[in-house]
Amino acid sequence: MTRTFGLAPSAAEIEALARATLARLPEQFRAHLGEILLQVEDFADDELLDDLGIENPFDLTGVYEGVTVAVRGWEESGTMPDRVRLFRLPILLEWAERGDETLEHLVAHVVIHEIGHHFGLSDEDMHALEEMAG
Repeated sequence: MTRTFGLAPSAAEIEALARATLARLPEQFRAHLGEILLQVEDFADDELLDDLGIENPFDLTGVYEGVTVAVRGWEESGTMPDRVRLFRLPILLEWAERGDETLEHLVAHVVIHEIGHHFGLSDEDMHALEEMAG
């Protein structure tokens, strides 16, 4: 498959795709997302890459930062809200390399995987959630 590329989607366009994914999640998940932040950056910062032991910034498409629903308690009162960070350039590279799926599908996959960490879901459960939000 040959793709003709125009301008690369902006951070705002990636965020819009991600927010559309969140809106399609089943209500039982949306109700528990609370004040979760969604941020789109070109790459992860060096500190995060070092913390995760990742050398190539193109190897990280997203990350969940926060306290999972399974361990959340009153002790977290007053802490920073949970957030999902998406990394635009690694997502765009993966999309270009795959060539067999839409950008919307790939962004949804990354968002759901990271939201899955918020809920403490297994990979199998994340795949099921992806089907529900499809």
